[in-house]
Amino acid sequence: MNSVDPARVRKIRIALLLGALALFALLYAPQPVLPQLARDFVLDPGTAALLVSASTLGLAVAAIPLGTMSEAVGRRRTMIMALLIAEILGLLLPSVPFFPVLVVLRLVQGAAIAGLAAVATAYLAEETGGEQMGTTMGLYVAGTTIGGMAGRLLGGVVGDFAGWHGGMLAVALLAGMCTVLFVVLLPAERNHARQPLSWHPLLSGLRAALGDPVLYAPYLVAALGMGVFVTVYNVLGFRITAPPLLVPPSLAALAFLAYAAGTVTSTLAGRAADRWGRTRVLLTGLAVSALGLLLMLANTLLVIVVGLVVFTGGFFAAHSVASGWVGARASASARGQASALYQFAYYGGSSVGGVLGGTAYGAWGWSGMTVLLCCWLAVAAVGVWIARSAPKRVLVQVASES
Repeated sequence: MNSVDPARVRKIRIALLLGALALFALLYAPQPVLPQLARDFVLDPGTAALLVSASTLGLAVAAIPLGTMSEAVGRRRTMIMALLIAEILGLLLPSVPFFPVLVVLRLVQGAAIAGLAAVATAYLAEETGGEQMGTTMGLYVAGTTIGGMAGRLLGGVVGDFAGWHGGMLAVALLAGMCTVLFVVLLPAERNHARQPLSWHPLLSGLRAALGDPVLYAPYLVAALGMGVFVTVYNVLGFRITAPPLLVPPSLAALAFLAYAAGTVTSTLAGRAADRWGRTRVLLTGLAVSALGLLLMLANTLLVIVVGLVVFTGGFFAAHSVASGWVGARASASARGQASALYQFAYYGGSSVGGVLGGTAYGAWGWSGMTVLLCCWLAVAAVGVWIARSAPKRVLVQVASES
């Protein structure tokens, strides 16, 4: 492996931060305008949320194939083509007049986005030499939080005046600017040896990625944590714009400023994990997320916002550490597949959890939904605790491969 050039590493980090910003802005573009979409198409909250779940389902399904394809065609080429296709679809979506067609196109857009989401961790681990992986992944996840916050905020504010069409178009234009910069700045890989496409590397890589029981902990955190997260943000607009709070949609969009907490905590958590250990920081992040959910049970807007900030900060801290854990622990031969499996769990959890959580909100209200979401976080924490107590023999074996 070539020596690590600090200037090149900084350039990679900036490029991937911009790519993550574009990715998350596009992925969740409909979320801030779900109430307007539900009104225009005469939908209930759970059905409207299919526009979010469809894209994350497409991402989950395509993550492993595209992560494997990057082994043959190159990491950079895969990520660039994926983001360009997703951006083109993002510009087309606001002009689609039929909800079923919107859902199908969002499914395709999510599948395209997988080419960046599933490959970024492997690219970072290879091109930065694995040095300070916690810090590097923290910066990448910070880009996802900035994209999520900026896209949702812009879409919500514009959508209040220009309808959901204008809101989604504004997000696509923002993502387009980030995509151009991403293409210009991202260096070609130096440390990845391309492999011919065949079933054998795919199956052997998957076996290796699935063969380490410790990796099941970050997979579990990804699936359940993201299910909780997307549920809260899908449903929040419906809750605070309805009685008794009756917050105007343009002001309700300001709730997405809570993403700023994730930008800070994802970076800090990565550094903390490098210093104090992953499991300790990861369990703390999950506990903080649960505390935020409990605070949001209040019927006072200020307390709800504080709870949302706490919840968001805790979630992104946990996600940053869990994703970095996968990149640092997976063996070199399985790093692409392990990263893809993490993304499969993450966005599969978003798709399934978003639908189940929205259904729970419709059936049991915010309180009943909160009980369900806290249970999901508790199961994830148990998985992390079990991984913490994994036999030393497994730890030594996998560490020697990394």
